[in-house]
Amino acid sequence: MIDVPESYSFWDLHVAIQDTMGWLDYHLHSFSPEGSFGSSNAVIEIPDDLMDEDTVPGWEIPLKSHFRSPGDTFGYEYDFGDGWYHRVELIEVVTKEAGLKYPRCIDGARACPPEDCGGVPGYYELLEVLKNPAHEEHSGMVEWLKGHAKNYYPYDADAFDPEAVLFANPKKRFKTAFEED
Repeated sequence: MIDVPESYSFWDLHVAIQDTMGWLDYHLHSFSPEGSFGSSNAVIEIPDDLMDEDTVPGWEIPLKSHFRSPGDTFGYEYDFGDGWYHRVELIEVVTKEAGLKYPRCIDGARACPPEDCGGVPGYYELLEVLKNPAHEEHSGMVEWLKGHAKNYYPYDADAFDPEAVLFANPKKRFKTAFEED
């Protein structure tokens, strides 16, 4: 569970989700409405030449234009190949507390699945292989985890520390991703 500033855009939320999950933002993502939010049913994602008229860039859409009341939801999909789907829900609107830095992770359970592990089926297969050192794929999986850009080894699926989540600046991430030197 994360607290984000009211001023955030959907791009900013995407960056916060990536950081919370421990992913590296290697893949495309999209936000899609999960209910009635006025007249717009646009998909919010990174624009490209193939965008249809119902697609809008996330950095242009403030969260508060869609997340108005507790219970409002959006679907968030990341890595269309692996198919990670999250339901994003506004739990409550709170007053910003002096002295706290936002965004902030306030709760969670278990470690994030490693990036590119193959979605839900691949993640469960990874867990099975890791708990059995005699499995024919065990050493290969361990090497993959060690050699991953994030170095997920040793991987402990039950570990999670909300205070250890480090958040990137969404404006810097945008500049790195989209602006040329």
